[in-house]
Amino acid sequence: MLDLKLIRENRDLVKAGMAKRHSDADIDKIVKLDESRREIIRETESLKAKRNVASAEIAKKKKAGENADSEIAEMRTVGEQIAALDGKLLGLEQELQEKMSWIPNIPHETTPEGKDENDKVLIREWGEIPKQDFKVKPHWEIGPELGILDLEAAARVSGSGFYLLKGMGARLQRALINFMLDLHSADGFTECVTPYMVKSHSMHGTGQLPKLANDMYKTSDDLWLIPTAEVPVTNMYRDQIIDGKELPLSLVSYSACFRRESGAAGKDTRGMIRVHQFDKVEMVKIVRPQESYNVLEELVKQAEKVLQQLKISYRVCLLAAGDISFAAAKCYDLELWSAGVERYLEISSISNFEDFQARRMNCRYRDEDKKVKYVHTLNGSGLALARLIPAILENYQNPDGTVTIPEVLRPYMGGADRIK
Repeated sequence: MLDLKLIRENRDLVKAGMAKRHSDADIDKIVKLDESRREIIRETESLKAKRNVASAEIAKKKKAGENADSEIAEMRTVGEQIAALDGKLLGLEQELQEKMSWIPNIPHETTPEGKDENDKVLIREWGEIPKQDFKVKPHWEIGPELGILDLEAAARVSGSGFYLLKGMGARLQRALINFMLDLHSADGFTECVTPYMVKSHSMHGTGQLPKLANDMYKTSDDLWLIPTAEVPVTNMYRDQIIDGKELPLSLVSYSACFRRESGAAGKDTRGMIRVHQFDKVEMVKIVRPQESYNVLEELVKQAEKVLQQLKISYRVCLLAAGDISFAAAKCYDLELWSAGVERYLEISSISNFEDFQARRMNCRYRDEDKKVKYVHTLNGSGLALARLIPAILENYQNPDGTVTIPEVLRPYMGGADRIK
């Protein structure tokens, strides 16, 4: 959530940020609501001051045995006016809070101009796109042939948009999860196991609500299935004041993730690329504001390390302002090469939210001077399995229909070197 004081005192700057990210957020409406709220507060305080003076005068008259009926009647009227203003103030504050919840973050100055994914900026590439002398099968063909991916069974069990792994496919997923958790833990991340269901205030805290409500799954008892471990991991620190000596916090968590993908009908519907349930290892950083953009670059490199050790070609792109998430100020995407579909696929988004999530969660830290300030939060996939597994099945495919297991995963797969 943006700082209301920032909006009040730097309206043009905020409006420019909204224009950069092609948002139709009504900043003028926010300012008008805030002005009305502040005027009511001033009027209420004036009436309360008047009542305090009158109360003292009434007490003085009663002590002296004088009649104070007219003053008491007048103060009764003042009390009614205060109560009416308090009710009006409550309604205004609720409306203001609702409007503020829909205002996205301001893009960082280094976030490029642009409306959608076509405007992203290529930062760097790693590895060479493999050139095969045979026709590489997409994962939705090679997986069933190897007996490790069963899309038909998943559809029978749950409907479209789900996948089922078995045998060496299931073991490959488990190997990837353990490999990534071990890699990040060795680099100083603390592993967390969190609930897969969260309250509405947690989804609001990290910015999924209210904007993305239709893309999420909600239970009948007001719990939401998490779309990413970012939600419970970051919300661990909601309403907390962290000792500045503990920062930065580096956290990593494996979880299942659940998304309706309602806004992506008809896109990448084959196989595992776009599904309603998938598994992911997620990294979260909670840091001091002055450190967050250096940490963002470090977090990108941490996610890259996974692909480098798996020896899968990828590229790093900087997203345009119109394509970053609601809560992000700056975002990089990692895109790995998928030989079966012969194109790059997003495998990780790494974002700096600055203090946007921290304000929504009321997450702060106490510095060396005992001052309490909002933290900056960051997160990044490290990585998502529903696209990483297809990339391995396609990029490591052999002419005889087998799939070579990346060397770094073999200790997690009982020493096996191929899936056949």
